[in-house]
Amino acid sequence: MTSSPVIHWLGAGLSSGPGLLRLLANGANVCLWNRTLAHAHQLVAKAPIQPEVCALDLDALAVRLQPGDVVVSMLPADMHVEIAKRAIAGQAHFVSSSYVSEPMRALHDSARQEQLCLVNEVGLDPGLDHLMAHQLIDAWRTDERYDPGATLSFRSYCGGFPAVPNDFRYKFSWSPVGVLRALLTPARYIAEGESCEAKRPWEAITPYTVKLGDHVETFEAYPNRDSLPFMSDYNFNPDWPVKEFVRGTLRLQGWSLAWHSIFESLRAAGSTNNDEVLNTLSNDLWQHHCYAENEADRVVLCVELCCQSNDETLFHRTCTLDALGNTTGSAMARLVSIPVSLAVDDILAGRVSHGVSTAPVAPQRIEHWFNALAVDGDSVQVQDLRV
Repeated sequence: MTSSPVIHWLGAGLSSGPGLLRLLANGANVCLWNRTLAHAHQLVAKAPIQPEVCALDLDALAVRLQPGDVVVSMLPADMHVEIAKRAIAGQAHFVSSSYVSEPMRALHDSARQEQLCLVNEVGLDPGLDHLMAHQLIDAWRTDERYDPGATLSFRSYCGGFPAVPNDFRYKFSWSPVGVLRALLTPARYIAEGESCEAKRPWEAITPYTVKLGDHVETFEAYPNRDSLPFMSDYNFNPDWPVKEFVRGTLRLQGWSLAWHSIFESLRAAGSTNNDEVLNTLSNDLWQHHCYAENEADRVVLCVELCCQSNDETLFHRTCTLDALGNTTGSAMARLVSIPVSLAVDDILAGRVSHGVSTAPVAPQRIEHWFNALAVDGDSVQVQDLRV
């Protein structure tokens, strides 16, 4: 009798719990790898099935891998390529929530040749935002008022912040270095039909008002990374007129004012990403602005598509998630790790193409993922705003 594939889950950090526990509750054969064994045991203490727990060691992992196993990396993004290479060598699949890097993309042919899946961008953002985008684009293409000459405005914003706002308008769940580096990374997007670049993303902040359930709320929003490649990823027709296309970050109102001194420090650090400056600033932020134990967080994700022709709105719809931390874990942990676990399910069920891929695009898979999120109360709201 052949044993079931092992899911090698790497990392027992703050974003791992809900997805890992979901797999265990569904009877998956899991081995949890973590640097601190005590923390790993604590994370799965209430699981119906106790997984094997091992000290994190990539060489030991490579020895253990069997054909058909799945390696899930919840470790820092700069480790993913090395882990994916070891997965391929062991004829195992690979999953992460991080963006597809060029070195990861370069593994596509070798993974496909070995009939293996390297799935990335299956967390919150990137991840669930992709599902929402594909759902909206598909809805527009099939709408009775579809017009290929209509002008499109697409916005995708995501942010995490305290459920009860603080004076700083933000708190950190882990090292602030990642947030700081993102703020030093130039962003590209389309505004008023033109390609734009914000060398310092915080200097491109705009207000963003969205309907969340039965209330309307205004946030601060700014572009993040390079949005332009996602136009083809989302199957935009090359000849569609696009007025706006931006993927970015949401923050609470008042964030830019509260962070003024942080921006000045980043400006002084310059474009070289001075590690000493960033690490000093990160340590100070972590000391003064981290989440308290059991403090609830909030995550808001909004994807919006508006299509207009001759000043007439033909289509205007949003997909939104407004989630709070609860007894199943922080909102951020649920919305990152549960999609990761769903990607594992899809691999094991043979629903994923071989090679490097990202979040699902098929309508039935998107619906299944949204239904799985709703089990923990994270319901995607779709609203038609056309008037």
